[in-house]
Order: sequence, then C-alpha cells, then structure tokens
Amino acid sequence: MKDVMTIEDIGDQHISTSIDTPMHAHAFDKSDAEKMTNIEHHFARIMEELGLDLNDESLSGTPHRVAKMYVKELFYGLNPSNKPRLSTFPNKYGYRKMLIEQDITLDSSCEHHFLPITGTAHIGYIPKNRVIGLSKINRLVDYYSHRPQVQERLCLQILNDLQETLETQDVIVVINAKHMCVSARGIKDKESSTTTIEYGGSFEDGTVRNEFFQSIER
Repeated sequence: MKDVMTIEDIGDQHISTSIDTPMHAHAFDKSDAEKMTNIEHHFARIMEELGLDLNDESLSGTPHRVAKMYVKELFYGLNPSNKPRLSTFPNKYGYRKMLIEQDITLDSSCEHHFLPITGTAHIGYIPKNRVIGLSKINRLVDYYSHRPQVQERLCLQILNDLQETLETQDVIVVINAKHMCVSARGIKDKESSTTTIEYGGSFEDGTVRNEFFQSIER
C-alpha cells in the first residue's frame, strides 16, 4: 500500500521546483494599502476564531498592526521594487584575494509556519573586474530574508544574485540560523541550529574553501 504524504510531511521535506520564491502572476496587482486592508480583515477573523475579544482595548488594533508588519516589514522582500540597488565599482586596485563580510544579522520567516528564523550569514567572494560596496551585501541578505523562506533557497538566492552582480562565480554563502518552528513547536529543541552552504567557481577548490572557513572562525 502506498504511503500517503500529509501536508506536514511535504513541508518537512522542503520540496521546491525552483530557487525562485513561489508567487502567482498577479502578486503585485494590488497596492500595499489594499493588501493591508484585506490582511487586516482576515487576521481579525483568525483572532475571532481563536476566541479573542477584538473589542478589548489591547487587541482592537492587532489586526492592523499585523497587516502593516506583514506588508511593510516582515515580507517587504517579496516585492522586487524594494530590492536594494547593488552598486558595483571597477576593481581599480586589482585586488584578487578573498573578500569576506561575516556575521551579517539575518531575520527571516519559515514559509511552512510563518515563524521566525534568526541567525547570521557569512559571505565571501574573489573579485575580478568589479567590487561591491560592503553594506550592499548586508542589504541583499536583508532583502531576500524578508519573505517567507526556506533556508536552502535563501542561501541560493543570495549566491546567484551576487554571482550575477559581481560577474563572477567565485562566491560563497554560509548561513547559520535557529528556526522557531523547531524550538517552539514539534520537537521543541531550543539549542539546535541549521547551517547551509552554497558556493561556486574557485570555492569548489577545498583549499580555497578552507581558507574562507578558517577566516570566519577567527
């Protein structure tokens, strides 16, 4: 008899058909204001189903606050118009060694439970003809993090974008994060964390990769 997969099973297997965030074709037909109005309405219904009294002074503004938080803060990275401008510059110094931006703060949300993912990203690249402003790397991590995510996809999205922007495959991305869907529900493991690693170009060489890891450990 064939095993029947539940919604929980499918989510836990992190099935995905693309590294692109799954979105429908009309995702941006509505304005942010329209989306917030609709989310506010539906979240109020969720609260009511939970038995909460929305006439209470403390709860009455919660649906609006949640709607604003979803559209303007937690998931602002869904909208391509919010993508940071990634300024690059000619590599006039002829710098050809590894450049590392580490301990980048990462705040995201698990797309299976909409619970927080928090951690750090470490990114390295070996410049060719172009270099990027350091803060732009942080902004790119923040942008891709602020959408419902799977950590594996997040790692790949950052990698691919930087490879395209810097016009080189010599990029490595490491993310270490704690998932509240693990610590607050299910197994409720408070201590474990998840590490994902993606790389290309020169970082396929174990010696180069080890130099990166040794640097971030220091």
